[in-house]
Amino acid sequence: MDIIFLGGLEIETIIGIYDWERETKQTVALDIEMAFDIQKAAETDDIQYTLDYKTVSKRIISYVEESNFFLVEKLISEIANIIINEFNVPWVKITLNKKGAIRGASDVGIIIERGEK
Repeated sequence: MDIIFLGGLEIETIIGIYDWERETKQTVALDIEMAFDIQKAAETDDIQYTLDYKTVSKRIISYVEESNFFLVEKLISEIANIIINEFNVPWVKITLNKKGAIRGASDVGIIIERGEK
């Protein structure tokens, strides 16, 4: 299976359990890998046969910007559901980085995989 990816997609959103986090937008960075068969797109040179990563990124940016979750676990799971269900992706791997969440750590977050490769 082929992999289409988005790396370092930074989006501001309300995320967190503390009072200040409920009032101040924070940046989450996403790395997304999506399994997709690109063979027909490669043969035809036609975008209709591939996964349009611009459309995927616009959908994810819009969703995350409008979201308001307490836990990154919920946010990352919802992103995976959108990608799998709305874009017919059989497998997705997402890394969500909530930069600055822990003093002294440059990165903190979650990595999930959903679906079958």
